[in-house]
Amino acid sequence: MKFSADVSSSSRKSRRAHFTAPSHIRRKLMAAGLSKDLRKKHDVRAIPVRKGDEVIVIRGQHKGREGKVLSVYRKKWVIHIEHLTREKVNGASVQIPVHPSNVAITTLKMTKDRESILSRKADGRKARAARAESA
Repeated sequence: MKFSADVSSSSRKSRRAHFTAPSHIRRKLMAAGLSKDLRKKHDVRAIPVRKGDEVIVIRGQHKGREGKVLSVYRKKWVIHIEHLTREKVNGASVQIPVHPSNVAITTLKMTKDRESILSRKADGRKARAARAESA
């Protein structure tokens, strides 16, 4: 159901907006869910992935593999994880790309900015819950 007249509900336009999104918007689109213990601790469901976070792959061929995020490749919509590599025919080792939606963050690389983001998201969540209770 469409709620806002200012936003299109066209699939074509939504896909175009997604795949032509600039880097600062891709950052948010490339968010990953938090592990259950982090979710409980911060009262936040997901946060954009960044270099230095520790993640576990929860979907796909490499399910169960853990490691530190080496790079967030926004242009290709993927992240590269430490120890997640394969051998090429010529013997060279290459990183296996993983989409951030297929991983869960197990350890956050905390900074002041990230702490403020987490507290802001948690406050918004609490406010929504309070509004839903009163309604």
